[in-house]
Amino acid sequence: MTDLGHGFAARLREDRRLLLLRMLQTQNDYTAHEHLLRGGLADLGHRISGDELRNHLAWLDEQGLLVLSAGPIQIATLTLRGEDVATGVARLPGVARPPPGR
Repeated sequence: MTDLGHGFAARLREDRRLLLLRMLQTQNDYTAHEHLLRGGLADLGHRISGDELRNHLAWLDEQGLLVLSAGPIQIATLTLRGEDVATGVARLPGVARPPPGR
C-alpha cells in the first residue's frame, strides 16, 4: 500500500473510533450493543464487518475508553476517559480529535 493509502486507512480507523465513542456518549446510560454501533457507523457512511467492529471495540477497551461485557453479543459502556476523548478534553493517538464546537 502507498503512503497515501496508509494515511487514509489510519484516518478511517481514527474517525471510526471517535464515532464509536460519540455514539456511546449519546446513550442515556452510555451503553450500546455491537449491532447498534455497527448500524450507527453504517448510517454515517462507515460500513465495516463485525470482526472489524470488534477489533475497534477491543482496542478502545484496552485504552480504557470503554468497557466491554463478556458474552456472545458485546456490549460497550463509555468510561470517563472515553468521554474526555470523545469531547476533545483529552487526546489519544489512534482516535481522531473532534472538530471544534462539536
